[in-house]
Amino acid sequence: MAVALAGCGASGEADVVTLKLIAADYDVNGGHSSRAYWDGVVHKFEAAHSDINVEVQIESWTNIDRKVAELVKAGEAPDIAQIGAYADYAAGDKLYTADELLSIPVQANFLAPLVAAGKQRRVHFGLPFTASTRMLFYNKEHFKKAGIVKPPQTWEELGAAAQLLKTNTKVSYPIALPLGPEEAQAETMVWLLGAGSNGYVDPSGVYDIDSEDNTAALEWLKSDLVDQKLTGPVAPGKLNRKEAFAAFTRGEVGMLNGHPSLMKSARAAGVDVGMVTTPSRAGRSRSTMGVADWIMGFKQNGHQTEIGDFLNFLFTDENVLDFAAQNALLPVTVSASEAMEADPKHQDLKQFLDELPESVLPPVDKTSWATVSEELKQNIGNAVKPGGSPRQVLEHIAQKAREAQQRE
Repeated sequence: MAVALAGCGASGEADVVTLKLIAADYDVNGGHSSRAYWDGVVHKFEAAHSDINVEVQIESWTNIDRKVAELVKAGEAPDIAQIGAYADYAAGDKLYTADELLSIPVQANFLAPLVAAGKQRRVHFGLPFTASTRMLFYNKEHFKKAGIVKPPQTWEELGAAAQLLKTNTKVSYPIALPLGPEEAQAETMVWLLGAGSNGYVDPSGVYDIDSEDNTAALEWLKSDLVDQKLTGPVAPGKLNRKEAFAAFTRGEVGMLNGHPSLMKSARAAGVDVGMVTTPSRAGRSRSTMGVADWIMGFKQNGHQTEIGDFLNFLFTDENVLDFAAQNALLPVTVSASEAMEADPKHQDLKQFLDELPESVLPPVDKTSWATVSEELKQNIGNAVKPGGSPRQVLEHIAQKAREAQQRE
């Protein structure tokens, strides 16, 4: 259900511009924290800009991307959208560039990996709104019962830890491996990076999904985790992230890859949580996977100046920090990240903050990524099922990716 947050200004006056903003709901508990956040931002902004009203519509993550796409197709684009992807709109010349909206200091303050991911053909369109990284979460109580002295740093150590959890505890999932269709593309990329890969593309930006490193990563998952019955009662291809996270908060999981919000919910449930950089094949420090959500300004209504005024205000440290802290996510700017790191209240997020500047994001700049991501979600679980072939599955997805890229 959409909730409209009307601006406070006199919208009937001829010299007042009304901006329409559609934003995603981040409140995982079904509350009103996202509405309260935007209400506060709008109130402060309008108090300083009597000639601009902002109307905010909150949509669930289930509906928001589809909703915005329908509005754009119908010629009713919002002025601003805070959603999961920007590439199609940038390619269709629907968006203002960062240069057209933001001051130079605001542009220069974004974290470098997020700027790179927000560029299409070297032009910055997607403005990062919030971010997260992945770490290996583990249940300290289960580790103690299993006799695991320290968290794993290599895949070999991770496999040994999972075996000890299976043998010495009653934990349902020694390691949860959610390769179900909810977010399989993200879980998979964590393991690909751990194998020394660059993820789904080579350094030049060309899809390289069936590389030798990627194939080796999936083969290891199958032979050393899944075939050894270390991944729990639900087949990885059927296990979604939401269910895996819920099982961790119930104390049913020994280890899994997670993001900052899981830390908050697990501790609230009484789980003694440990976190460590995601293990890799060789044990060397590797880049972790980063994730970002985006905000963008649409050209259709011609409100370039007003959109720019609002976004420059939105990216002040106060607003960036308020949203990140409220949702246990990471700030997208250098100054806000430094402020969060220096604040004792946010020490739990320091490990995630340390990972973000060197993180690798999926190829969200590609208009083909939506197609490729869906192929991964629907098929990658087949690579590790009994009788599955990681090489064949990756080759199939790689072929679909090449076909999609040719249509860009």
